[in-house]
Amino acid sequence: MITTSGLTKVYRSRGREVTALDGVDLHVREGEVYGVIGQSGAGKSSLIRCVNLLERPTAGTVSVDGHDLTALAGRGPRAGRELRRARSRIGMVFQHFNLLSSRTVQDNVELPLEILGTSGKERSRKALELLDLVGLSDKAKAYPAQLSGGQKQRVGIARALAGDPKVLLSDEATSALDPETTRSILQLLRDLNRQLGLTVLLITHEMDVVKSICDSAALMENGRIVESGTVSELLATPGSELAAALFPVGGDASGDDRTVIDVTFQGDAATRPVISQLSRTYNIDISILGAAMDTVAGRQVGRMRIELPGVYEENVVPIGFLREQGLQIDVVGERELVKDGAK
Repeated sequence: MITTSGLTKVYRSRGREVTALDGVDLHVREGEVYGVIGQSGAGKSSLIRCVNLLERPTAGTVSVDGHDLTALAGRGPRAGRELRRARSRIGMVFQHFNLLSSRTVQDNVELPLEILGTSGKERSRKALELLDLVGLSDKAKAYPAQLSGGQKQRVGIARALAGDPKVLLSDEATSALDPETTRSILQLLRDLNRQLGLTVLLITHEMDVVKSICDSAALMENGRIVESGTVSELLATPGSELAAALFPVGGDASGDDRTVIDVTFQGDAATRPVISQLSRTYNIDISILGAAMDTVAGRQVGRMRIELPGVYEENVVPIGFLREQGLQIDVVGERELVKDGAK
């Protein structure tokens, strides 16, 4: 549904050049919720603004729903009209709501329809329908100043849906909200994704956002995507930075004659007593150094850091037992290279 290829954005100011995007290749499948995460300055906002051509890429291509938007940009009046039609299928939700204070809630939702030339009666019908969809049917005549932050964001979401988009872009839409409101907005986005078949591309710096609703994710650093895939694939990837950040576990070996491993559980394995089975089967004492568990993309997922007695070579068989149970095993510390060679 969304594909970028070699996407590059260079900002030039006072003789200086800053590369915000450096050859980004991204593929978001139809109907999924895709999260792009990274620290401030990683290039996330530049990416999402280039996807709908609010920013013109310096190089590379952007395709949305089979339309090459970059090919339409700046190619004459006809191409301009086609670009506007293509962009009307892309909804955008902003961090700071961007509502017009002088307009009622209903009028704010109607604004994109006014721009599209929709009749007044149809605008009103559509706006009220969307406000009901986002749970604000009783706020149609209110003004933004009378709303809470979460309600303002719901108005922003309703407005983004006014043109019946196939794609919804969210630029840090929950970062200005408290945790409880964030959860409700994320649940709304997931519900809209399922009810309307929306493809959702989320930009965020919060791991909990990815954990809560994303089917796939990408990690950005210095204008590049350094890791991407479905959440399940990432959790099963040895050494995945995203997997470690989603489920951080800590703890160091108590001595040089100990082996520390990170164990990732998914699905049915998350509810089986695998560690106690390991202890009984091989008659070994296991220390649990840290653990984290949650639901990701509707599946129970967890990570646990455990310590086994003896050096790595003495634990090849117990580690093999864990792998046979369908668990992802990462050996921590200096034995990482040994682990890679043992697979």
